[in-house]
Amino acid sequence: MKQRQLCILGATGSIGESTLDVVSRHPDLFNVVALSANTNVDKLYSMCQQFLPKVAVMACAKAANQLAIKLSRSGLASIDVKSGEQALIDIAASSHTDTVMAAIVGASGLMPTLAAVNAGKRVLLANKEALVTSGQIFLDAVKASGAELLPIDSEHNAIFQCLPDVEQQQVGFCQLKDNGVSKVLLTGSGGPFRTKAIEELSSVTPEQACKHPNWDMGRKISVDSATMMNKGLEFIEAKWLFNIEPEQIQVVLHPQSTIHSMVQYKDGSVIAQMGNPDMRTPIAHALAYPERIDAGVAPLDFFSTPSFEFQAVDFKRYPNLELAIRACKLGQAACTALNAANEIAVDAFLNKQLKFTDICKINETSVNKFVSEKVGNIDDVLVLDKKVRCFVKQLLDEYEVNV
Repeated sequence: MKQRQLCILGATGSIGESTLDVVSRHPDLFNVVALSANTNVDKLYSMCQQFLPKVAVMACAKAANQLAIKLSRSGLASIDVKSGEQALIDIAASSHTDTVMAAIVGASGLMPTLAAVNAGKRVLLANKEALVTSGQIFLDAVKASGAELLPIDSEHNAIFQCLPDVEQQQVGFCQLKDNGVSKVLLTGSGGPFRTKAIEELSSVTPEQACKHPNWDMGRKISVDSATMMNKGLEFIEAKWLFNIEPEQIQVVLHPQSTIHSMVQYKDGSVIAQMGNPDMRTPIAHALAYPERIDAGVAPLDFFSTPSFEFQAVDFKRYPNLELAIRACKLGQAACTALNAANEIAVDAFLNKQLKFTDICKINETSVNKFVSEKVGNIDDVLVLDKKVRCFVKQLLDEYEVNV
């Protein structure tokens, strides 16, 4: 296996940290060329000290200046420090890298991820919003550049691992029916409120919503898991990654998070990918694909693992998931609007400006308003995303009076 030259977008988030943990175990296989972060100067500084990238990018100039000063004082002034979206795009497309971990959370990761695709990189896709918001536009870019797309979400990586080799070579352009696949099964834990009385959900706090029973994730994704919007976004992403219709995707509640997803074949076989709930497993798989490397994750102990449970989804408890499935069927404008609205609504909930149960109301109102918008190219995506965010912020002004 040749040494891969890495750019990690979103290095200080949970996916970025897990990626660097795997990389640190295999210094002969991976060289970190570029790292980016939002505003966490101290954490990115520590990562720069350990991995010595050529370039480090912060979201804003102020944070970049603080990082540059810290690096200079410690004798690391040779690391080039930059800031802003264009700098992210530049490191994602740089000729010095061949592999890009796309782990920026939310729609803000779309353009850097697309830049990596346009440059023909191996793109490790942890930013599900890129496909959710731009769908066919994103895949057309993959096809045009010859980029290699590998899924990082534990569910999509699990599905990938359960597919025939021929389908693994054509992510985004699969022909599952031709290779015996009848459907894919997306598993989800149900989050922290799976058994909580539905009438009590309106009063849950951000702290409660962020306490995921199985996974260690960032705050936004934790809330999405609690509403199961995360599973809804994964549903949309699965449609594009594996080129399947919504009717071929089934969501299954699996509280233990041991089976990460499954693929059902037309002969009745079901192949599942299992493991302890640790993101280093799918990350290591994608980093080394098609080879296997140590991820630092303990193997599954079947003698101590709890019994597997499976349940159907109650859409009264998880209306955001139902809305996402509907958006998937309605088309690109609905999906783009859904993601934008949800990002603003979740942020409002985390800042205690919105009730937990009102997140779905905001999302549904936005989807209904913008479902007929034209989305034919990446500029249309960006325009619609901005329009939805402005609309939702106006809605929130009304909600603030009532909360």
